Amino acid sequence: MPALGGAAWLGGIAAQRLLGHSAWLLAALLVMALVVGWPPHGGRPRGAHRGMAVAMLLMAAAVLAGALLRHQAMTTSPLRAWADQRATADLVATVVSDPRRVDGAWGERVVVRIRVEEVAARGERRRLGGTVVVLGVPAWSAAELGEQVFVEGRLAPSESSDAVAVLSADRPPVRIRGPDPWWRASGAVRASIRQAVADRPPAQAGLVPALVDGDDAALPDEVEADFRVVGLTHLTAVSGTNLTLVVGALLLAARAVGVRGRWLVVVGLLGITSFVLLARTEPSVLRAAAMGTVGLFAFGPDGRRRGLRALGVALAVLVLVQPALATSAGFALSVLATGGIVLLGPPLTDALARWLPRGLAEAVAVPTAAQLACTPVVAVLSGQVSLVAVAANLLAGPAVGPATVLGLLGGLVGLVWPTGGQLLGTAAAWCVAWIVAVARHGAALPGAAIGWGTGTGAIALLVLVCLAIAVLLPRLARHRSLGAVLGVLLLLVVLGFPGRVWPGGAFGWPPDDWVLAVCDVGQGDALALSVAPGAAVVVDAGPDPATVDGCLDRLDVERVPLVVLTHFHADHVDGLSGVLRGRQVGAIETSPVQDPPGGAAQVRRDAEAAGVPVRPATYGAARRIGAATLQVVHLEVAGEVSGAGDGSSANDASVVLVVEVAGLRLLLTGDVEPPGQAQLARLLRGLDVDVLKVPHHGSSHQDESWLTGLHPEVALVSVGADNDYGHPAPALLSDLEDAGAQVHRTDEEGDLVVVVGDDGPEVVSR
Repeated sequence: MPALGGAAWLGGIAAQRLLGHSAWLLAALLVMALVVGWPPHGGRPRGAHRGMAVAMLLMAAAVLAGALLRHQAMTTSPLRAWADQRATADLVATVVSDPRRVDGAWGERVVVRIRVEEVAARGERRRLGGTVVVLGVPAWSAAELGEQVFVEGRLAPSESSDAVAVLSADRPPVRIRGPDPWWRASGAVRASIRQAVADRPPAQAGLVPALVDGDDAALPDEVEADFRVVGLTHLTAVSGTNLTLVVGALLLAARAVGVRGRWLVVVGLLGITSFVLLARTEPSVLRAAAMGTVGLFAFGPDGRRRGLRALGVALAVLVLVQPALATSAGFALSVLATGGIVLLGPPLTDALARWLPRGLAEAVAVPTAAQLACTPVVAVLSGQVSLVAVAANLLAGPAVGPATVLGLLGGLVGLVWPTGGQLLGTAAAWCVAWIVAVARHGAALPGAAIGWGTGTGAIALLVLVCLAIAVLLPRLARHRSLGAVLGVLLLLVVLGFPGRVWPGGAFGWPPDDWVLAVCDVGQGDALALSVAPGAAVVVDAGPDPATVDGCLDRLDVERVPLVVLTHFHADHVDGLSGVLRGRQVGAIETSPVQDPPGGAAQVRRDAEAAGVPVRPATYGAARRIGAATLQVVHLEVAGEVSGAGDGSSANDASVVLVVEVAGLRLLLTGDVEPPGQAQLARLLRGLDVDVLKVPHHGSSHQDESWLTGLHPEVALVSVGADNDYGHPAPALLSDLEDAGAQVHRTDEEGDLVVVVGDDGPEVVSR
């Protein structure tokens, strides 16, 4: 079964990545299965290995066939044709997800998914199936999961593989029929859980519902950021851990009252079904339920064999039902964590149990195995490797079970006795207070995480390192002395001791006399301009608070005299709270165009919370800050850029800076587009720079003659690995290189810094 599960996973990946060639690939797999399975001459029976190979080929073919049929059904649906025509439509549909508020270019919108039953468009009325994503007005937040509604709006194509279309709805839905009883019951329990902790501090009130049923709507951003750094993110989303804890507690209670044998299986199945209803039937929840069920198998007798078999079954079934899961990061993390626990957990537990109590050995082995298996995927997603994840999970682990069970009991009891529910909710909140403290203090450690590149070579090296550790760790952990030495070495690294031995920060980073740093924040921008020891001007903050905070920590930046936010798109401003966290910040300057409004409002909220003034950047203003001279050279856009407020003007309203520092001239361009670039070319005739921050992550939408005419010696591209936008454009990079620039990019090299060399600027990657 593990082999068949792996074949299903590979088939799902092929189906998603090679969709245009799926029919040919399916035919090739079937032919290979026929060739391999054809009886040899003489009528001898097939060997076991050949039988396994045939089964794996047929499993991959089945997944491909399922994906192909789904794609065919979606592409031939009249809904898809109407979406391509941007048709207005009336739909009768059932709500299949909870509403989620988002800040968009046109103000606050609500995202909700509906399953279509009937559509009227272009003078036709049809009964159809398919999932549609609704972008609705705020009144859509009252929509309830499971209710049948009548909807009006304009259709548009969807980029999601599991949605036929997107519907822009400027009117609230009209209820036709309310939710079924089980959805009303699960909604009441979720609301009761929130109410049971409503009077607790925000971090506790947000974390208890997240632990119990994955409801993280009220979880503060700074808590989520800390959890990412220390490897506790799995606690804030529905995972197999949630199901294992809830159903495990239910089975213990059933055994305590005398339930035995097959009735325990019935109780377990009812518990799993109830958990899925409570946490919602999203693909991520079904994935978590499957992995949690595998965990229950693994904890029984002969756990390793039964757990691997169950993991293979879960893999095969999930990918057959939902092929798109095969390329989901959450799916990969769930499978790898479960596989790590099943494979590495037992030998590591046995090794540690030679000199530790059995319970403590298991408590160390389980998070270690899960974290080790997931580390390469986490590095791809975050560009970091957490060094405190195992310790944080070990310390937080004892509080997770009581918090989850008490939170669920608080919600159930609160339905009939609100005061009792609040008492239980308070007890759950006390438990999560410890988890929040572990995350906060762990994230503040100097060596909580180390930066790691997201390129193919860096990830391949990390995979090899993790495999070597998985093989060697049980052997090393058998010996008390070696185990103690490993623990002490890890502790010294986390406490930043190497940075006190090797000058220039931990492991020689950053280099002495660095001038400009480009943080690897994924698909976004975050730059730091060194102006004094321990001080830097920060230009943009990236999309994630934890990532930019970690980068600035590694650069030893404690004071930020000025933050410049070039424009208000999320990939430039959403990480602002990470810049403000624990640092002295003088002021924030922004683009004068408040577009998109949601981003501008978030900046104001973060700045007010930190007590930092916000003001628009002034065109032409030049000032000296420490070792650097900065001049704002963007246009006076307030009256010149059309469409302010509709999302189209933000990029061309970017604050553009010319910086003189350490004898170098730098041009920091934000996301300025070709119209703005052309106007800058007219205003700054003959401008020659040493270092160019390439606009808009290396987009193909550039005035290439102007960029190459700047004659940069170094061109820096801040871009996320495997982004969906095609950034950076190969033609642009080629033109810059032909013009004599050394091109460096964060998606392949990680954090970058510019230093002054003997012959001009040089770039060092972390």
